[in-house]
Amino acid sequence: MTAFLLLALAVDFTGVIAPILEKNCVSCHGAKKADAGLRVDTPEGIAKSLRAGSPGKSPLYLRTLLPPERAGSMPPGGPSLSAGEKAALQAWIAEGAVWPAGATLAKKGRAADDLALTRALHARIAGSKSAAFESYKQTIPETTVSYEMLAIPGGEFTMGTPDTERGRGKDEGPLHKVKLEPFWMGKFEVTWDEYRLFMFPKDATDTLVDAVSRPTRPYVEMSFGMGIDGYPAISMTHHAASKYAQWLSARTGHFYRLPTEAEWEYACRAGTETAYSFGDDASQLGDYAWFTGNSPDKYQQVGKKKPNPWGLHDMHGNVLEWTLDQYRPAYGTEDWVRSTKPYPHVARGGSWADAAESCRCGARRASDPSWKMQDPQLPKSIWYHTDAQWLGFRLVRPARTPSAEEMHAYWNSGVAAE
Repeated sequence: MTAFLLLALAVDFTGVIAPILEKNCVSCHGAKKADAGLRVDTPEGIAKSLRAGSPGKSPLYLRTLLPPERAGSMPPGGPSLSAGEKAALQAWIAEGAVWPAGATLAKKGRAADDLALTRALHARIAGSKSAAFESYKQTIPETTVSYEMLAIPGGEFTMGTPDTERGRGKDEGPLHKVKLEPFWMGKFEVTWDEYRLFMFPKDATDTLVDAVSRPTRPYVEMSFGMGIDGYPAISMTHHAASKYAQWLSARTGHFYRLPTEAEWEYACRAGTETAYSFGDDASQLGDYAWFTGNSPDKYQQVGKKKPNPWGLHDMHGNVLEWTLDQYRPAYGTEDWVRSTKPYPHVARGGSWADAAESCRCGARRASDPSWKMQDPQLPKSIWYHTDAQWLGFRLVRPARTPSAEEMHAYWNSGVAAE
Protein backbone atom coordinates (compact mmCIF):
# COMPACT_ATOMS: atom_id res chain seq x y z
CA MET A 1 0.00 0.00 0.00
CA THR A 2 1.49 3.34 -1.04
CA ALA A 3 1.71 6.48 1.06
CA PHE A 4 -1.16 7.96 -0.96
CA LEU A 5 -3.60 5.42 0.48
CA LEU A 6 -2.83 6.01 4.15
CA LEU A 7 -5.76 7.46 6.02
CA ALA A 8 -4.35 9.11 9.15
CA LEU A 9 -3.71 12.78 8.37
CA ALA A 10 -2.31 15.47 10.67
CA VAL A 11 -2.78 17.96 7.83
CA ASP A 12 -6.37 17.91 6.61
CA PHE A 13 -6.20 17.05 2.91
CA THR A 14 -9.83 17.88 2.06
CA GLY A 15 -10.04 21.11 4.02
CA VAL A 16 -6.49 22.45 3.54
CA ILE A 17 -4.42 20.78 0.81
CA ALA A 18 -7.15 20.22 -1.78
CA PRO A 19 -8.15 23.94 -1.89
CA ILE A 20 -4.49 24.94 -2.32
CA LEU A 21 -4.07 22.61 -5.29
CA GLU A 22 -7.44 23.55 -6.80
CA LYS A 23 -6.74 27.27 -6.67
CA ASN A 24 -3.14 27.23 -7.82
CA CYS A 25 -2.38 24.08 -9.81
CA VAL A 26 -5.32 22.26 -11.37
CA SER A 27 -6.03 24.85 -14.09
CA CYS A 28 -2.69 24.02 -15.74
CA HIS A 29 -2.22 20.46 -14.49
CA GLY A 30 -5.62 18.81 -14.56
CA ALA A 31 -7.86 16.63 -16.69
CA LYS A 32 -8.54 19.28 -19.36
CA LYS A 33 -5.01 20.65 -19.48
CA ALA A 34 -1.82 18.93 -18.35
CA ASP A 35 1.19 21.15 -19.04
CA ALA A 36 4.42 19.16 -19.47
CA GLY A 37 2.30 16.01 -19.13
CA LEU A 38 1.86 16.62 -15.40
CA ARG A 39 -1.41 16.26 -13.50
CA VAL A 40 -1.94 17.08 -9.84
CA ASP A 41 -5.64 16.23 -9.64
CA THR A 42 -5.01 12.49 -9.06
CA PRO A 43 -2.73 10.68 -6.59
CA GLU A 44 -0.96 8.90 -9.43
CA GLY A 45 -0.34 12.15 -11.26
CA ILE A 46 0.89 14.22 -8.32
CA ALA A 47 3.27 11.43 -7.30
CA LYS A 48 5.46 12.38 -10.28
CA SER A 49 6.12 15.85 -8.81
CA LEU A 50 6.97 14.99 -5.21
CA ARG A 51 8.82 12.57 -2.96
CA ALA A 52 6.62 11.53 -0.06
CA GLY A 53 8.34 12.37 3.22
CA SER A 54 10.86 14.77 1.63
CA PRO A 55 9.57 18.30 0.85
CA GLY A 56 13.14 19.41 0.05
CA LYS A 57 13.27 16.88 -2.81
CA SER A 58 9.76 17.56 -4.11
CA PRO A 59 9.49 19.86 -7.17
CA LEU A 60 5.83 20.55 -6.33
CA TYR A 61 6.88 22.23 -3.08
CA LEU A 62 10.20 23.72 -4.21
CA ARG A 63 8.55 25.56 -7.08
CA THR A 64 6.28 27.40 -4.64
CA LEU A 65 9.41 28.91 -3.04
CA LEU A 66 10.55 30.58 -6.28
CA PRO A 67 9.77 34.28 -6.79
CA PRO A 68 6.75 34.60 -9.11
CA GLU A 69 8.86 36.31 -11.78
CA ARG A 70 11.18 33.29 -12.01
CA ALA A 71 10.60 30.70 -14.73
CA GLY A 72 9.22 27.51 -13.22
CA SER A 73 7.56 29.20 -10.24
CA MET A 74 4.25 27.82 -9.01
CA PRO A 75 1.74 29.20 -9.67
CA PRO A 76 3.34 30.78 -12.77
CA GLY A 77 3.17 34.57 -12.69
CA GLY A 78 1.85 34.64 -9.12
CA PRO A 79 0.35 35.50 -6.79
CA SER A 80 2.57 33.33 -4.62
CA LEU A 81 1.13 30.93 -2.07
CA SER A 82 0.79 32.49 1.37
CA ALA A 83 3.25 31.50 4.10
CA GLY A 84 0.52 29.38 5.68
CA GLU A 85 -0.24 27.57 2.41
CA LYS A 86 3.44 26.82 1.86
CA ALA A 87 3.80 25.52 5.40
CA ALA A 88 0.73 23.30 5.02
CA LEU A 89 2.00 21.87 1.72
CA GLN A 90 5.42 21.24 3.26
CA ALA A 91 3.89 19.47 6.26
CA TRP A 92 1.61 17.34 4.10
CA ILE A 93 4.52 16.08 2.01
CA ALA A 94 6.66 15.51 5.11
CA GLU A 95 3.90 13.38 6.61
CA GLY A 96 3.84 11.16 3.52
CA ALA A 97 1.70 13.14 1.04
CA VAL A 98 -1.38 11.12 2.01
CA TRP A 99 -4.22 11.24 -0.52
CA PRO A 100 -7.41 9.83 1.05
CA ALA A 101 -9.22 7.15 -0.95
CA GLY A 102 -11.97 8.67 -3.09
CA ALA A 103 -10.75 12.28 -2.81
CA THR A 104 -11.03 14.25 -6.08
CA LEU A 105 -9.94 17.70 -7.22
CA ALA A 106 -11.37 20.16 -9.72
CA LYS A 107 -10.35 23.60 -10.90
CA LYS A 108 -11.96 26.20 -8.65
CA GLY A 109 -9.73 29.25 -8.98
CA ARG A 110 -10.06 32.38 -6.89
CA ALA A 111 -13.56 33.44 -7.91
CA ALA A 112 -15.07 33.27 -4.44
CA ASP A 113 -12.21 35.25 -2.88
CA ASP A 114 -12.26 37.76 -5.73
CA LEU A 115 -16.03 38.24 -5.44
CA ALA A 116 -15.67 38.97 -1.74
CA LEU A 117 -13.08 41.62 -2.60
CA THR A 118 -15.34 43.04 -5.30
CA ARG A 119 -18.22 43.31 -2.85
CA ALA A 120 -16.01 45.22 -0.43
CA LEU A 121 -14.91 47.56 -3.22
CA HIS A 122 -18.50 47.98 -4.36
CA ALA A 123 -19.50 49.07 -0.86
CA ARG A 124 -16.74 51.68 -0.89
CA ILE A 125 -17.60 52.98 -4.37
CA ALA A 126 -21.37 52.99 -3.82
CA GLY A 127 -20.89 54.83 -0.53
CA SER A 128 -18.83 57.64 -2.05
CA LYS A 129 -20.37 60.99 -2.92
CA SER A 130 -22.10 61.06 -6.29
CA ALA A 131 -20.25 63.16 -8.85
CA ALA A 132 -21.78 65.64 -11.24
CA PHE A 133 -21.65 64.31 -14.77
CA GLU A 134 -18.90 66.55 -16.08
CA SER A 135 -15.32 66.11 -17.17
CA TYR A 136 -12.72 65.97 -14.41
CA LYS A 137 -9.05 65.56 -13.60
CA GLN A 138 -8.06 63.11 -10.86
CA THR A 139 -4.79 62.69 -9.00
CA ILE A 140 -4.15 59.09 -7.95
CA PRO A 141 -4.11 59.15 -4.12
CA GLU A 142 -0.68 59.24 -2.45
CA THR A 143 0.99 60.13 -5.78
CA THR A 144 1.52 63.17 -7.98
CA VAL A 145 0.26 61.32 -11.07
CA SER A 146 -3.04 62.44 -12.57
CA TYR A 147 -5.35 61.53 -15.44
CA GLU A 148 -8.33 63.18 -17.13
CA MET A 149 -11.79 61.75 -17.79
CA LEU A 150 -14.16 63.33 -20.32
CA ALA A 151 -17.95 63.16 -19.96
CA ILE A 152 -19.37 61.30 -22.98
CA PRO A 153 -23.11 61.88 -23.47
CA GLY A 154 -25.39 58.91 -23.93
CA GLY A 155 -27.06 58.36 -27.26
CA GLU A 156 -27.66 56.08 -30.21
CA PHE A 157 -25.38 55.46 -33.18
CA THR A 158 -24.91 53.09 -36.09
CA MET A 159 -22.14 50.62 -35.28
CA GLY A 160 -20.09 49.09 -38.07
CA THR A 161 -19.04 50.33 -41.48
CA PRO A 162 -20.84 50.43 -44.84
CA ASP A 163 -19.76 48.13 -47.65
CA THR A 164 -18.62 51.17 -49.63
CA GLU A 165 -16.04 52.34 -47.08
CA ARG A 166 -12.48 52.12 -48.36
CA GLY A 167 -10.40 49.58 -46.45
CA ARG A 168 -13.44 47.98 -44.82
CA GLY A 169 -12.83 44.57 -43.26
CA LYS A 170 -15.26 41.68 -43.58
CA ASP A 171 -15.75 41.68 -39.79
CA GLU A 172 -17.07 45.26 -39.58
CA GLY A 173 -20.75 44.46 -39.96
CA PRO A 174 -23.60 44.12 -40.15
CA LEU A 175 -24.53 47.73 -39.52
CA HIS A 176 -26.80 47.99 -36.50
CA LYS A 177 -28.14 50.57 -34.05
CA VAL A 178 -26.73 50.70 -30.52
CA LYS A 179 -28.06 52.84 -27.68
CA LEU A 180 -25.66 53.70 -24.84
CA GLU A 181 -25.91 55.31 -21.42
CA PRO A 182 -23.57 58.21 -20.52
CA PHE A 183 -20.05 57.41 -19.38
CA TRP A 184 -16.70 59.03 -18.78
CA MET A 185 -13.74 58.05 -20.94
CA GLY A 186 -10.04 58.69 -20.54
CA LYS A 187 -8.96 61.76 -22.49
CA PHE A 188 -5.73 59.93 -23.22
CA GLU A 189 -4.49 56.37 -23.36
CA VAL A 190 -3.27 55.10 -19.98
CA THR A 191 0.38 56.14 -19.66
CA TRP A 192 3.38 54.48 -18.09
CA ASP A 193 3.27 57.19 -15.39
CA GLU A 194 -0.04 55.68 -14.27
CA TYR A 195 0.50 52.02 -15.09
CA ARG A 196 3.92 51.71 -13.44
CA LEU A 197 2.29 52.54 -10.08
CA PHE A 198 0.35 49.32 -10.59
CA MET A 199 3.31 47.29 -11.89
CA PHE A 200 5.77 48.34 -9.20
CA PRO A 201 3.70 49.05 -6.09
CA LYS A 202 5.08 50.41 -2.87
CA ASP A 203 3.90 49.00 0.44
CA ALA A 204 0.14 49.49 0.47
CA THR A 205 -1.59 51.18 3.38
CA ASP A 206 -5.03 50.15 2.13
CA THR A 207 -5.94 46.47 2.52
CA LEU A 208 -8.42 46.55 -0.38
CA VAL A 209 -5.84 48.06 -2.74
CA ASP A 210 -3.27 45.52 -1.57
CA ALA A 211 -5.69 42.64 -2.24
CA VAL A 212 -6.01 43.37 -5.98
CA SER A 213 -3.86 41.02 -8.10
CA ARG A 214 -0.95 42.84 -9.72
CA PRO A 215 1.67 41.92 -12.31
CA THR A 216 4.89 40.15 -11.57
CA ARG A 217 8.01 42.10 -12.47
CA PRO A 218 8.69 41.76 -16.19
CA TYR A 219 11.74 40.03 -17.64
CA VAL A 220 12.50 42.95 -19.94
CA GLU A 221 12.08 46.73 -19.84
CA MET A 222 8.52 46.92 -21.13
CA SER A 223 8.74 50.26 -22.95
CA PHE A 224 11.43 48.65 -25.13
CA GLY A 225 13.34 51.93 -25.09
CA MET A 226 10.52 53.91 -26.72
CA GLY A 227 9.92 56.23 -23.75
CA ILE A 228 8.08 56.30 -20.42
CA ASP A 229 7.20 59.81 -19.22
CA GLY A 230 3.94 60.73 -20.93
CA TYR A 231 4.02 57.73 -23.27
CA PRO A 232 1.27 55.11 -23.45
CA ALA A 233 1.70 51.91 -21.44
CA ILE A 234 1.95 48.92 -23.76
CA SER A 235 2.13 45.14 -24.05
CA MET A 236 -0.22 44.23 -21.20
CA THR A 237 -2.67 41.34 -21.54
CA HIS A 238 -6.42 41.84 -21.51
CA HIS A 239 -6.41 40.40 -17.98
CA ALA A 240 -3.74 42.87 -16.84
CA ALA A 241 -5.64 45.86 -18.24
CA SER A 242 -8.80 44.77 -16.40
CA LYS A 243 -6.87 44.31 -13.15
CA TYR A 244 -5.40 47.79 -13.53
CA ALA A 245 -8.97 49.08 -13.78
CA GLN A 246 -9.83 47.24 -10.57
CA TRP A 247 -6.70 48.56 -8.83
CA LEU A 248 -7.45 52.16 -9.87
CA SER A 249 -11.02 51.73 -8.67
CA ALA A 250 -9.72 50.59 -5.28
CA ARG A 251 -7.32 53.55 -5.10
CA THR A 252 -9.81 56.24 -6.09
CA GLY A 253 -13.25 55.02 -5.02
CA HIS A 254 -14.55 55.40 -8.60
CA PHE A 255 -15.53 52.40 -10.71
CA TYR A 256 -13.36 52.00 -13.80
CA ARG A 257 -13.26 49.30 -16.48
CA LEU A 258 -12.32 48.71 -20.08
CA PRO A 259 -14.80 50.11 -22.61
CA THR A 260 -17.10 47.77 -24.45
CA GLU A 261 -16.45 47.64 -28.17
CA ALA A 262 -19.66 49.60 -28.75
CA GLU A 263 -18.65 52.32 -26.26
CA TRP A 264 -15.24 52.58 -27.87
CA GLU A 265 -16.58 53.02 -31.40
CA TYR A 266 -19.29 55.43 -30.24
CA ALA A 267 -16.69 57.60 -28.50
CA CYS A 268 -14.29 57.40 -31.43
CA ARG A 269 -16.92 58.49 -33.95
CA ALA A 270 -18.03 61.31 -31.62
CA GLY A 271 -21.25 61.91 -33.52
CA THR A 272 -19.77 61.45 -37.00
CA GLU A 273 -20.56 58.76 -39.57
CA THR A 274 -17.36 58.89 -41.60
CA ALA A 275 -14.37 56.55 -41.79
CA TYR A 276 -12.43 58.76 -39.38
CA SER A 277 -13.77 61.18 -36.79
CA PHE A 278 -12.57 64.06 -39.01
CA GLY A 279 -14.02 62.75 -42.28
CA ASP A 280 -13.20 60.28 -45.04
CA ASP A 281 -9.98 61.85 -46.33
CA ALA A 282 -7.11 59.66 -45.11
CA SER A 283 -4.60 62.32 -46.20
CA GLN A 284 -5.59 64.30 -43.07
CA LEU A 285 -4.83 61.43 -40.71
CA GLY A 286 -1.37 62.77 -39.85
CA ASP A 287 -2.99 65.69 -38.04
CA TYR A 288 -4.86 63.33 -35.71
CA ALA A 289 -2.83 60.15 -35.42
CA TRP A 290 0.56 58.47 -35.22
CA PHE A 291 0.65 55.70 -37.82
CA THR A 292 3.09 54.26 -40.37
CA GLY A 293 2.80 57.42 -42.44
CA ASN A 294 4.39 59.68 -39.81
CA SER A 295 5.64 57.66 -36.83
CA PRO A 296 9.40 57.06 -36.52
CA ASP A 297 8.85 53.33 -35.82
CA LYS A 298 7.68 53.88 -32.23
CA TYR A 299 4.81 55.23 -30.19
CA GLN A 300 4.67 58.89 -29.20
CA GLN A 301 3.64 60.86 -26.12
CA VAL A 302 -0.12 61.00 -25.70
CA GLY A 303 -2.08 64.09 -26.68
CA LYS A 304 0.33 65.48 -29.29
CA LYS A 305 -2.19 65.21 -32.14
CA LYS A 306 -5.57 66.89 -32.62
CA PRO A 307 -8.46 65.41 -30.62
CA ASN A 308 -11.72 64.14 -32.06
CA PRO A 309 -14.90 66.29 -31.80
CA TRP A 310 -15.48 65.13 -28.20
CA GLY A 311 -11.95 65.99 -27.10
CA LEU A 312 -10.48 62.47 -27.03
CA HIS A 313 -6.87 62.19 -28.21
CA ASP A 314 -5.22 59.30 -30.07
CA MET A 315 -8.41 57.36 -30.76
CA HIS A 316 -6.81 56.90 -34.16
CA GLY A 317 -3.30 55.42 -34.05
CA ASN A 318 -0.49 55.61 -31.48
CA VAL A 319 -1.42 52.32 -29.78
CA LEU A 320 -4.21 49.82 -30.29
CA GLU A 321 -6.67 49.84 -27.38
CA TRP A 322 -8.24 46.89 -25.58
CA THR A 323 -12.01 46.61 -25.32
CA LEU A 324 -13.99 44.29 -23.06
CA ASP A 325 -15.49 42.20 -25.84
CA GLN A 326 -14.70 38.72 -26.99
CA TYR A 327 -13.99 38.93 -30.71
CA ARG A 328 -16.56 37.56 -33.13
CA PRO A 329 -16.29 38.03 -36.89
CA ALA A 330 -19.82 39.44 -37.13
CA TYR A 331 -21.83 41.69 -34.84
CA GLY A 332 -24.81 40.38 -32.91
CA THR A 333 -27.37 42.28 -30.89
CA GLU A 334 -25.47 42.42 -27.58
CA ASP A 335 -24.03 45.69 -26.29
CA TRP A 336 -21.19 43.61 -24.81
CA VAL A 337 -19.99 40.20 -26.07
CA ARG A 338 -18.95 38.58 -22.80
CA SER A 339 -15.76 36.56 -22.76
CA THR A 340 -15.49 32.86 -22.05
CA LYS A 341 -11.84 32.36 -23.03
CA PRO A 342 -8.58 34.36 -23.15
CA TYR A 343 -8.50 34.67 -26.95
CA PRO A 344 -9.51 36.42 -29.04
CA HIS A 345 -10.52 39.79 -27.55
CA VAL A 346 -11.12 42.94 -29.59
CA ALA A 347 -8.59 45.77 -29.84
CA ARG A 348 -9.47 49.01 -31.62
CA GLY A 349 -8.03 52.16 -33.13
CA GLY A 350 -4.88 51.11 -34.96
CA SER A 351 -1.35 51.97 -33.90
CA TRP A 352 1.93 53.57 -34.81
CA ALA A 353 2.77 50.36 -36.68
CA ASP A 354 -0.42 50.32 -38.79
CA ALA A 355 -1.45 51.76 -42.14
CA ALA A 356 -4.14 54.44 -42.32
CA GLU A 357 -7.01 52.06 -43.09
CA SER A 358 -6.36 50.16 -39.84
CA CYS A 359 -6.90 53.38 -37.88
CA ARG A 360 -10.49 53.91 -39.06
CA CYS A 361 -13.31 54.16 -36.49
CA GLY A 362 -14.71 50.78 -37.51
CA ALA A 363 -11.44 48.82 -37.87
CA ARG A 364 -11.11 45.80 -35.57
CA ARG A 365 -8.24 43.57 -34.42
CA ALA A 366 -8.54 40.14 -32.79
CA SER A 367 -5.95 39.29 -30.12
CA ASP A 368 -3.80 36.20 -30.56
CA PRO A 369 -1.46 34.06 -28.41
CA SER A 370 1.38 34.93 -30.80
CA TRP A 371 1.43 38.37 -29.19
CA LYS A 372 3.49 36.79 -26.39
CA MET A 373 5.55 34.41 -28.55
CA GLN A 374 8.92 35.50 -27.11
CA ASP A 375 7.79 35.35 -23.49
CA PRO A 376 10.36 33.05 -21.81
CA GLN A 377 7.96 31.76 -19.17
CA LEU A 378 6.31 28.34 -19.41
CA PRO A 379 3.39 28.60 -19.25
CA LYS A 380 3.28 32.09 -20.70
CA SER A 381 2.70 35.07 -18.42
CA ILE A 382 -0.87 36.11 -17.72
CA TRP A 383 0.30 39.72 -17.51
CA TYR A 384 2.45 40.56 -20.56
CA HIS A 385 2.22 40.46 -24.35
CA THR A 386 5.93 40.83 -25.07
CA ASP A 387 5.38 40.86 -28.86
CA ALA A 388 2.60 43.49 -28.86
CA GLN A 389 4.58 46.69 -28.54
CA TRP A 390 1.74 48.59 -30.22
CA LEU A 391 -1.01 47.60 -27.76
CA GLY A 392 -2.40 49.67 -24.87
CA PHE A 393 -5.75 50.78 -23.46
CA ARG A 394 -7.85 53.55 -21.98
CA LEU A 395 -10.57 53.32 -19.34
CA VAL A 396 -14.20 54.29 -18.96
CA ARG A 397 -16.32 55.05 -15.92
CA PRO A 398 -20.08 54.46 -16.33
CA ALA A 399 -22.35 57.22 -15.05
CA ARG A 400 -24.37 54.48 -13.34
CA THR A 401 -22.52 52.46 -10.71
CA PRO A 402 -23.13 48.76 -11.46
CA SER A 403 -23.85 46.01 -8.95
CA ALA A 404 -21.04 44.07 -7.28
CA GLU A 405 -21.77 41.09 -9.51
CA GLU A 406 -21.56 43.27 -12.62
CA MET A 407 -18.29 44.77 -11.42
CA HIS A 408 -16.91 41.28 -10.89
CA ALA A 409 -17.87 40.29 -14.43
CA TYR A 410 -16.20 43.37 -15.91
CA TRP A 411 -12.95 42.96 -13.97
CA ASN A 412 -12.72 39.23 -14.62
CA SER A 413 -13.77 39.16 -18.26
CA GLY A 414 -12.51 36.00 -19.94
CA VAL A 415 -10.11 33.85 -17.98
CA ALA A 416 -6.63 34.62 -16.70
CA ALA A 417 -5.17 31.16 -17.23
CA GLU A 418 -3.66 30.76 -20.69
